[in-house]
Amino acid sequence: MFFDRDGTLIHEAHYCAKPSQVRAFDGAPDALVKLSEAGFALVIVTNQSGIGRGYFTLEDYRRVHEEVLGQLRPAEIAAAYHDESTPDAPSPRRKPSVAMLEEAAREHGLDLSRSWMVGDKTSDIECGKNAGMRTVLVETGHGKDHLACGADAIATGLVGAVDFILRQSSCRK
Repeated sequence: MFFDRDGTLIHEAHYCAKPSQVRAFDGAPDALVKLSEAGFALVIVTNQSGIGRGYFTLEDYRRVHEEVLGQLRPAEIAAAYHDESTPDAPSPRRKPSVAMLEEAAREHGLDLSRSWMVGDKTSDIECGKNAGMRTVLVETGHGKDHLACGADAIATGLVGAVDFILRQSSCRK
């Protein structure tokens, strides 16, 4: 199970640079625990161009990440990957590239064809599609501006996305 971070797991905070800006969505920890209990590994993949733009440092990102993990507990995030490049000078890792997904798959023995990508932007959905994954767009964050992105499903938020995925997963058993 792959998730974008900002606007998907936590409220959008324009270039989130401080732990005090982190606010997990209501119900996020419980929803993520349900996924874990259903056998999904939880992975965050996030573009963080604020680092590349000089808005905040890698150390700032790490402090924010620790706060995100704290607010999502008791859910256990298996791994998190980020890309620091900017949209005008993208690295080969920047979503919609599948590089971060493939790295996670290699490092954690994940099958991308059986995985899902949940995000609030077209680049998140394209990333998942490019990797052969099923996708859910959440309307939180920037989601309402990306409704035509071609996601397999659209949910009002993370809890709805998780409920949808769990229903789909139980149908496949």
